Amino acid sequence: MTTADPNLLQRCSIRLAQGSLRIGNQLQGVHLIRDINLLETISHVTHERIPERVVHAKGSGAYGTFTVANEANFNIADYTDADFLQQDARTTDLFARFSTVVGERGSADSVRDTRGYAFKLYTKDGNLDWVFFSTPTFPIRDGGKFPSFVHCQKRNPQTGVRDPTTGRTSFMSRNPEAFHTLMYIFSDAGTPRSYNYAMIHSVNTYKFTKIKPPQIGSNDVQEEFHYVKLRFIPKLGVQNLNQAEAERLAGQDPDAYQRDLIQSIAMGQGPGWTVQAQIIDPKDVANYPVNIFDPTKTWPESVTPFRTFGSIDLNSIPDDFFEQVEQASFNPANVVPGWDVSPDPNTNFTYQQKVLQTRLFAYGSAARYRLGINNQQLPVNSARKNASPYNPTKRDGAGYVNSLLPRVQPNYFPAQGAPPRVLPQDVNIAAADLDQWSGGVIAYKSTVVDDDYTQPREVWESYKAAGTDETFVENVAMSLKNADFDVRQQTYGKFSWVRDFLHE
Repeated sequence: MTTADPNLLQRCSIRLAQGSLRIGNQLQGVHLIRDINLLETISHVTHERIPERVVHAKGSGAYGTFTVANEANFNIADYTDADFLQQDARTTDLFARFSTVVGERGSADSVRDTRGYAFKLYTKDGNLDWVFFSTPTFPIRDGGKFPSFVHCQKRNPQTGVRDPTTGRTSFMSRNPEAFHTLMYIFSDAGTPRSYNYAMIHSVNTYKFTKIKPPQIGSNDVQEEFHYVKLRFIPKLGVQNLNQAEAERLAGQDPDAYQRDLIQSIAMGQGPGWTVQAQIIDPKDVANYPVNIFDPTKTWPESVTPFRTFGSIDLNSIPDDFFEQVEQASFNPANVVPGWDVSPDPNTNFTYQQKVLQTRLFAYGSAARYRLGINNQQLPVNSARKNASPYNPTKRDGAGYVNSLLPRVQPNYFPAQGAPPRVLPQDVNIAAADLDQWSGGVIAYKSTVVDDDYTQPREVWESYKAAGTDETFVENVAMSLKNADFDVRQQTYGKFSWVRDFLHE
């Protein structure tokens, strides 16, 4: 008698799970179409892959907490209504996913690349997604360049191999606003020791929003906001690999960063970061030294110092990688009261946050393609139940599960029998009325000016002072050694704008 094997999907048992129905008790017998177990299991295995991410395909994930930890004489609650930031020592659960940008899902962790650091904070007001990077700047500032920027880092469409002539450096030499970011990628910061030892930056400018109570004698509440950039400093310290170490690790253990994250958490020594903010009053924007909405630039710390207000610690490993890491989706459009996107257009700057505005659409669109229209109902992506979701307009579609509270309610609002809901005047969701738009519709593309090389020059001088300038030059040379002569010369020529002698 054969022991019954459970078919867990349908909760039934079959006599021989790895057997198959056939004519005759022999290997060469003909299979029968009535063998429903064989057909169902084969059908599942041939459909169980989903599209991998176009970028950030190779990643790692972990659960942890955010804890409010204000530095002395500073209180982040003075700038934001965000509930999870209102009290020192308050903790908020989160899920984090870290990734390389360029490589496919099976690529090596330690390759030279920018890295993505995404955090989903499960606040009582819903999910807040912080979708950040390992570099303090972004290579482009025009949303229309996004497709070309993505494609230049992929394989040659004819040969299927990575091509230094048509690759990332070639693109950046034709879009030299990218050189500030390139200065970081080709330092040893482009090859961190592991995810646990890297700096994390918000890159784009966001808003802290706050509603203040009416002044005496008035019934009008005061709405205000401040611009903000965040950075996270690793508690283990910043540690990097040199080019030779990174290449050796890529060959010896392509999953080294994933392994290090798992092992450190398993040993109770999970990574953590100190969370800091630069905060700017809107009235100071017009005369600020740089365009604060330009993601290719950093805000000078001498003008706007970082203030510590929190801590992130990772302490738990997902128990199913595909369910929780591969199916995780992040979107900078996922905001909560007290945190908002930029820009505020009441400035004299020519261009605003086109990259962030593009990201607001691209991330959600990518998740709908990869995971389906109801991807936010997957457990890792869904708001915690105490967030009391109420959105009756999002219904049906593939994979739909009723997650409304209460479950029975009308499918539109306002409607008879609809549950009580938070009214707009009760919470500062987006401070939308603070934005005022005026002007004609134009097709705009930013231009590169000499000031775009000011901060790259400062980075170069910092490398010289630290004695890492030769390492940077060697890393760039290694990247370009197999490129066509014209591409090398064009790139070297652009480097001469940073410093005259660099093209040599």
